[in-house]
Amino acid sequence: MMKIDKLSCSFVGKEILHDISLEIAEHITILGANGSGKSTLAKAICGLVEYEGNIEIDTHNVKYLTLKARAKLLTYIPAKLEVYDPYITVFEFVLLGRFVYKKSFFDYANRDKIIAKETLNLLGLAHLKEHSLSSLSSGEAQLVMIAQAIAQQSKIIIFDEPTANLDPKNTKIIAQRIKALKEYHKVVLITHDLHLARFINSPIAFIKEKKLLYFKEGFFKEENLQKLYDVTFDSMVVKYD
Repeated sequence: MMKIDKLSCSFVGKEILHDISLEIAEHITILGANGSGKSTLAKAICGLVEYEGNIEIDTHNVKYLTLKARAKLLTYIPAKLEVYDPYITVFEFVLLGRFVYKKSFFDYANRDKIIAKETLNLLGLAHLKEHSLSSLSSGEAQLVMIAQAIAQQSKIIIFDEPTANLDPKNTKIIAQRIKALKEYHKVVLITHDLHLARFINSPIAFIKEKKLLYFKEGFFKEENLQKLYDVTFDSMVVKYD
């Protein structure tokens, strides 16, 4: 259970989120316009930005968790893979997901390496094992970030715009992977893609004017979408299956 209580966030003196409260028992998709605070909320949950209020996961206050304890609970996947080491391989990057279980000053255990290899096999990435991160396409890079998250074995995986800048084929692949992860992890999805949100089929938290509106069902009714987005919608068609 994740409980967000009276959360507010500001950036450079500008309030982004105000007095948000939400309980997340399973999965959730977070929607809203550009600049509404979706990514800010995700980063607050991960302890990556300052905030007022409380965030608890399984009764643990996120603010007071060690980095390793937090990593065992949460994995944050950004919209784009930032490569700081042009020579790191796909396998080495996925293995980093096991860092929270690694004993200081020792190499990764054999079990960690096996988990990394099995995860690459699971996502069909074994052929890229020795490739450098800088050589990957956008779709491959997104899958590799998902592989690292799976290897980390966190309870909650937060996706921040996972299909941004992907072509339709790769969008479909990522959508199917995210939906499959719901069986073993709690998935928090942040997206602008309404087709993706509908396909993932989680309750919706919509951020508008610093506030949060929660929809367990009925979000995708056209009259509701028009009211929230202030534009006219035609019937939506989802073809990710």
